[in-house]
Amino acid sequence: MNLQSDDFELFGVPCQFTQDRAQLDARWKDLQREAHPDKFAAQGAAAQRVAMQWSVRINEAYQRLKDPLKRASYLCELNGAPIGAEDNTAMPPAFLMQQMEWREALDDAADEDALDALDDMVRAARNTALENLMQLIDEQRDFAKAAQEVRALMFIARFAHDVDLKHEQLAQ
Repeated sequence: MNLQSDDFELFGVPCQFTQDRAQLDARWKDLQREAHPDKFAAQGAAAQRVAMQWSVRINEAYQRLKDPLKRASYLCELNGAPIGAEDNTAMPPAFLMQQMEWREALDDAADEDALDALDDMVRAARNTALENLMQLIDEQRDFAKAAQEVRALMFIARFAHDVDLKHEQLAQ
């Protein structure tokens, strides 16, 4: 293992958006087994600290690789298209209109049926965004457009969270 490796190299998987979750899970377990600090108990505290650092590095990589949003963001950044979500919130007008309509629908939602309909819309939008990311990253290698799609997916994820919160409010 090399600390300079990117997450894909570390896990021995292709540097692409499409990943096999079962393969990632299995590789994570293997890597954690290799780096577990208890394996280095006989070698002293310094070896255990290094093993702990490796364990943290493996977990961080796993968290990025298993989550499609984090993985897409990471791929964009690796390929010179940082997401810059903190200072780049520019989105196409049609997307912003959709977000406004969803927000109004969420504000007006008074029962579970209305929230379920919003859940369905959000799920469909998320699936479309993920499909777009697969095409933009794996097929077209257009990381600038992929970065914009990642920002859109971040909006969608935030809205999905707000829908979940409204579900909880109605349940009380």
